[in-house]
Amino acid sequence: MQPASRAALAAARERLESRIGGASGAESARVGDDLAAVAAVLNEQPAIRRHLADSAAPEQARLTMVDALFGGKVSRMSLETLGEVATSRWSRPQDLVEGIEELAWQALLFLAEQDNSLDDVEDELFRFGRILVAHPHLASLLGDESAPVAGRLELLNTVLADRTRPMTRRLLEQAVRAPRGRPLEEIVEGLVDRAAARRERSVAYVTAAGPLSQQQEQRLIDVLNRIYQRSISLKIDLDPELLGGLVIRVGDEVIDGSVAARLSQARQRMSR
Repeated sequence: MQPASRAALAAARERLESRIGGASGAESARVGDDLAAVAAVLNEQPAIRRHLADSAAPEQARLTMVDALFGGKVSRMSLETLGEVATSRWSRPQDLVEGIEELAWQALLFLAEQDNSLDDVEDELFRFGRILVAHPHLASLLGDESAPVAGRLELLNTVLADRTRPMTRRLLEQAVRAPRGRPLEEIVEGLVDRAAARRERSVAYVTAAGPLSQQQEQRLIDVLNRIYQRSISLKIDLDPELLGGLVIRVGDEVIDGSVAARLSQARQRMSR
């Protein structure tokens, strides 16, 4: 997003969290669901999103459009949030869609933070993301927007069974309903990052050849905290093919200290 859109989103998020902070959990969760549904609708309706994101149009005209389209279909809090979003300045229409989707996710993560389940939600999202990576056919089926939404949600619920918290399930349902052409595993990883960011942490995705002890995990956290000068949340995946060592990814930076990588480098040097 460009600066104007980032500023609009930051202001909308602050107002949203202030609003739902005084509401019941059910009311606040409804806001998250409403906003996700609206983002999906606007993604499919380019003419409408252009009108709502047109800062040259009178604010009252945009508010009237929001009320005509969504009044009576979403909750009062959701409608108020949409009105504020529509009267903000967005750099491009698609940013408005992405902003509403972001608000939907943050509303649900805010609730998880409030009931002290955010750590569990983050871990459950990560584990589901690993399932998608390990089973690309499943990821393809869940993210196939040409297939009926009801069937994809049924498949998701079959995979999840009763093994996740309701907020995790809600977030994953939103992702499956409207992936908007993005790989589902990338959306889920983005949700993991957002959950960590709410606790002012960055996520380090670690691939190891075998399980790490608690002491090893803590030493790794301490090292990464010093390197990146911020708190780090570890997400560990196992891959025996690494033979030993670790592959660590924080944002776009990858540290490959695996035995497999060192062997590959040695073979390359010997072949010269």
